Amino acid sequence: MIKLGAKELRSSSPLQKDLKKIKKNSIYIIVDNVLDSYNVGGIFRLADAVAAEKVILCGETETPPNSRIKKASINTTEWVAWSYSSTAVQAIRELKSQNSKVKIIAIEQNSKSIPYNKVDYKFPVAFVVGHETIGVSKEVLDIADHIAEIPMWGVNKSLNVIVSLGIVLFEAIKYGKNR
Repeated sequence: MIKLGAKELRSSSPLQKDLKKIKKNSIYIIVDNVLDSYNVGGIFRLADAVAAEKVILCGETETPPNSRIKKASINTTEWVAWSYSSTAVQAIRELKSQNSKVKIIAIEQNSKSIPYNKVDYKFPVAFVVGHETIGVSKEVLDIADHIAEIPMWGVNKSLNVIVSLGIVLFEAIKYGKNR
């Protein structure tokens, strides 16, 4: 395992030839009205960590260039592919039109949800995360193939959007490629 100091962790500027060597996973992250720009930056870091194909920012979500996103992302906005869509539903429709096999998985607490570790993460897959207070929009929940939920056993009833996404992304990487 590589041990890096704070300076090495925060100074990333890969060369184009190094970026081309990275094999992208067929993972898309759809950001449905996430308002905190630090959360958006963290989502870019997660996308880079799992070599996701693309981040799709939707609705009222801030987009790069934005100094808070840049700081939180540690510049990953410079090489992680991203686009903007006016709504998450539109983003899903466009993604499905490009690849009908992509499964849409909303990460949300819902009466129709299943435990995140019981979802079949067969690639290609798109994860939808939502607004910090109201969550993933009802319209997206209605068209999602699955709604994944992370169980909560303490007093608090929810996790931060990037924490939830991180847990589910690494579960998908762990099992998705082999199913």
